Amino acid sequence: MEATQTNNAKELVQNAWNKRPLIISGPCSAETEEQVIETATRLAKTGKIDMLRAGIWKPRTRPGMFEGIGAKGLPWLQRAKKLTGLPTTVEVATGKQVEDALTFDVDVLWIGARTTVNPFSVQEVADALRGVDVPVLIKNPINPDLELWTGAVERVAKAGIKQLGLIHRGFSSYGNTEYRNAPMWHLAIEMKRRNPGLMIINDPSHISGRRDILLDVAQKAIDLDFDGLMIESHIDPDKAWSDAKQQVTPERLAEMLDSIVWRKEDINSEEFHAAMEKMRQQINQLDDELLQILSQRMKVADKIGQYKKENNITILQTNRWNAILERAYAKGEKLGLSKEFITKYFDAVHMESISHQNKILNS
Repeated sequence: MEATQTNNAKELVQNAWNKRPLIISGPCSAETEEQVIETATRLAKTGKIDMLRAGIWKPRTRPGMFEGIGAKGLPWLQRAKKLTGLPTTVEVATGKQVEDALTFDVDVLWIGARTTVNPFSVQEVADALRGVDVPVLIKNPINPDLELWTGAVERVAKAGIKQLGLIHRGFSSYGNTEYRNAPMWHLAIEMKRRNPGLMIINDPSHISGRRDILLDVAQKAIDLDFDGLMIESHIDPDKAWSDAKQQVTPERLAEMLDSIVWRKEDINSEEFHAAMEKMRQQINQLDDELLQILSQRMKVADKIGQYKKENNITILQTNRWNAILERAYAKGEKLGLSKEFITKYFDAVHMESISHQNKILNS
């Protein structure tokens, strides 16, 4: 009987892990047994949640902040799973935390952003996972560094973990005011491109930092073909012991999930595929032309570099560059191109031009 129950539990976890979209929810922090049980019960009642999450250990930015209830909260999750049938997942940052979580039958582990940023910490977690058959999710590091994120994946994979996934929770960015953590979608997209076999889910709670924009971030993730969402939920969000502003009630979460437009990557339609192929060929042709034009632009930049070398002129000409940008903004606006895109595009072109001229000046 015990073996059968174990097999059934593993099958339940596997079904949840394979589901798309995968929806994970629960409180930022486990606070009391009653809070965990009620949250889990209300989430299960919605019928929209696949896994229950709760913060047991909370790595905080500054001392004195609530750092989690600790291992004594693990039996609460165990009981919540028994009552609701929801598989459980928690964040781990040390080998001891891995051991404690597995002792209390936590089904899925995740490595947090503050751990991913430290290869020594990731290696400790990976070493504790050797010989263990448990799915592991890995959040992006706090800073926008794909190599650290990739390195964490590789360390855990080398420990023998077969079921790996990614969590995009945004990045710390100086000057960012709209989000708690800037999404920097292009980095998540690049990580997805590098790892097409790995599930990637989005964490709108930590990106938003406030509940009023949770839905917008979640929809953007689904539009970008993310495999699921991890959203924090609390029975009384305003009284939460941590991250109160970004949590929602289980019932509000269900409303949000109902309002999301769940898109799919493909459909079985010859007409659709034919139309898409035609437009993609147009894109390919335009991209080829853009590359040819950029190549010609760099050849002109090379000539300018040669003149600067012969006359001992600096590469950077600030007034000229400002004039180029202002001209591009004006033209771009009329052509339906955003100022943000124009800035990023011309910055990239400018840096390539500088690189070309630098080689000439120092040849």
